[in-house]
Amino acid sequence: MEDWKKLRRGDPRRSLFMLLFLCVLVVCLLLLLNMRLPEVSPGGFGEGTYRKLIRRTSSRELELGELGKLIVAMLPDDLPFTIFTPSEEAFEHVLNLRPNDSLVRDKVNNTFAILSRVMGFSAIPRHLPSEAVAVLKEMSFDSVSGYRLYAWKSHSGTLFVNNVKSERVNMRKGEIIVHLMNGVIMDPEFKQSFLTDDDD
Repeated sequence: MEDWKKLRRGDPRRSLFMLLFLCVLVVCLLLLLNMRLPEVSPGGFGEGTYRKLIRRTSSRELELGELGKLIVAMLPDDLPFTIFTPSEEAFEHVLNLRPNDSLVRDKVNNTFAILSRVMGFSAIPRHLPSEAVAVLKEMSFDSVSGYRLYAWKSHSGTLFVNNVKSERVNMRKGEIIVHLMNGVIMDPEFKQSFLTDDDD
């Protein structure tokens, strides 16, 4: 510190020290600006409603799975949507889709066609956090494809949509609310194309 006081205004060492200090300050500011901040989750629907912060963790992102992330990525994340995304197990058991097998070059177009249909059946153009769904009281919504969805909650707080049970609720990607479901929401005609002889 005494060396700093001894440096005169015109001394080149003082200018070099000031330049170094400014560089460190700029790097620190850039690091702060690029930090991942928590996303905001809606606590209700009206203006002035309380909004709480939700920190998105890597484990929540991993729970969605690769196919689930692809479905969510089809929606614009700056608009209010809610999507009921199938779990990896549901993709495999109901739709016979596995990330390692279904995203290879000769199958990727078919996989994306299936995923876009599922997205159309399971996304609604509004925010619907699980807290907004009434216990044992059915609410109905039209999906983006026009398919009718019926949502309700059990006494234990488990969300059901068209009788498909939730595994995890209220995950976020931008403005999109994502509920991870233990099945696939789809119309009977589309479902028929995935039935095997054993299912009849």
